[in-house]
Amino acid sequence: MIHDVHIIGGGLAGSEAAWQLAQRGVKVRLSEMRGSGEQTPAHQTDGLAELVCSNSFRSDDDTKNAVGLLHHEMRELDSIVMRAGEVARVPAGSAMAVDRDVFSAEVEKALSEHLNITVVRERVDALPTSGFTIVATGPLTAQSLAQSIVTATGEDRLAFFDAIAPIVHRDSIDMDIAWIQSRWDKTTAASNEEGDYINCPMTKEQYYAFQAGLIAAEKTEFKEWEKDTPYFDGCMPIEVMAERGVETLRFGPMKPVGLDNPRDTTEEFPQGRWPYAVVQLRQDNKLGTLWNMVGFQTKMKYGAQIELFRTIPGLENAEFARLGGLHRNTFINSPQVLDRQLRLKAAPHVRFAGQVTGCEGYVESAAIGLVSGMMTAGELTGRDWSPLPPSTALGALLSHITGDAEAETFQPMNVNFGLFPPLHDVKKKQRKEAYTSRGKADLQDWLRKNAEPVPA
Repeated sequence: MIHDVHIIGGGLAGSEAAWQLAQRGVKVRLSEMRGSGEQTPAHQTDGLAELVCSNSFRSDDDTKNAVGLLHHEMRELDSIVMRAGEVARVPAGSAMAVDRDVFSAEVEKALSEHLNITVVRERVDALPTSGFTIVATGPLTAQSLAQSIVTATGEDRLAFFDAIAPIVHRDSIDMDIAWIQSRWDKTTAASNEEGDYINCPMTKEQYYAFQAGLIAAEKTEFKEWEKDTPYFDGCMPIEVMAERGVETLRFGPMKPVGLDNPRDTTEEFPQGRWPYAVVQLRQDNKLGTLWNMVGFQTKMKYGAQIELFRTIPGLENAEFARLGGLHRNTFINSPQVLDRQLRLKAAPHVRFAGQVTGCEGYVESAAIGLVSGMMTAGELTGRDWSPLPPSTALGALLSHITGDAEAETFQPMNVNFGLFPPLHDVKKKQRKEAYTSRGKADLQDWLRKNAEPVPA
């Protein structure tokens, strides 16, 4: 098939960009390296839009949460990632979590069956010199293409380590010790009957021993060229957090508040009481057979992981479907090298999308893929691009990537209300709701003013 746009990379951003273009009548060639005999250090399959870290898209609350607002906006713009996410959804309280295999299969089915998309399993080693192109290769860009990008931009790449959390087989968890409950008993229509998380309690002595074990455990050794690579705070390895202070984990992924241990009842606490610390596991697939350890991204060696994690009450006999791992993520200095429409200043026929631009998170990556597809479709048809309002989650994220952030200190960023135009005249308790209400209204106004013609 003769194509109008070449997309390099079949992850979340590339898949979303392909869908947006195809839905607007644009012919797309989607090149994905995996499946051609090539693989990355983090992927397990050759499926499009594979989720390599957590299975969570984070909060789905679009009234008080920035990423929830981003979910809402993507649904309004017919996101394939949000469509597939609903099909693959598993219980996770107010968060949106998915069965990763079902999710990838849904995305791949939609793209492979679309008449305007041709999926080609091939490695692309250099930026095309002509023709509309979207580079969505993600943080694991192949070295040859990465070098081509460096040559074109004249800028050093940004890099950090992204650590992967372990996944445990549900039937290997001792439910005589652990229990199912959502924090503060908050549940949604997708919740399990008892709650959304398996909770493994720790006493004070157990917690201190575990914290010390994290610090002492044998870690993956860095190569010489990796030693100066920083971590991104949103995906910090559990042992790195432990090194920041003995109580750090109890105020982070192991916080016990809002969880009453039914195995620890007394006359004073007949409904149970808070343990000193808690390890939580979240359902990872629709069958409920796999559960991931929330916040337990790690760079410990496999043997050390098994030995230490089996000291967690309830996980003494845990069987792991996947152990934690570590891979290097790579980003371009977007505020320096991209224009406001994600085009490479040195080669405007090339756009970038997804995590390689310096956004962080599954949803953010897909969102930038979505708008890159919309921008490219508009440019192909001669339609002027009207910038998304910075009061929307999409607009705020784009503004950060393409100019609001300082190029010299640019760092990967999740969407958050700190990127939005401030609402100083609104009381602090009401501010989150005000941000989301304003964003929804402004997106609807933008959609009315920028109604697109229906493809023939």
